[in-house]
Amino acid sequence: MALLRDDDAAQLRKIFADELSGDVTLVLYTQRPSKLVVPGAVPCPSCADTEALLGEVAGTSDRISLEVHDFAEELAQAAELGIDKIPATVVTGPGAAGRVRVFGLPAGYEFGELIESIIDVSSSASRLSDESLAAVADLTDDVHLQVFVTPT
Repeated sequence: MALLRDDDAAQLRKIFADELSGDVTLVLYTQRPSKLVVPGAVPCPSCADTEALLGEVAGTSDRISLEVHDFAEELAQAAELGIDKIPATVVTGPGAAGRVRVFGLPAGYEFGELIESIIDVSSSASRLSDESLAAVADLTDDVHLQVFVTPT
């Protein structure tokens, strides 16, 4: 069963055709389903839905690809990207366009933010004002920025 309605997928195809200026890769760190029950193991209730949703989003544009990684099998690679929980999606673009990490199932309000992140990362252009760019250029230490989203 598709998670995106046909009209929503059609709208995404149009948006991405008009607004993507480079290729984007969605890198998903997830937990593979297992028929084996491991005592003490905590299953990931939203991992399968996240993979399905990202697959449908990637299917709306030839410029978007999806890479799926098993978190438990690739802990070192995940750690290099700052991934410490699942599901986690890293939106990466061309060159120095940057990357955005999204933790959890990007549904509801978060879905719009995922789409905006895909569009933004597809380009190396910044929408920051000249004043903001100058302030960022003056930073001498690394900055870790987190944005938390809640529907309430």
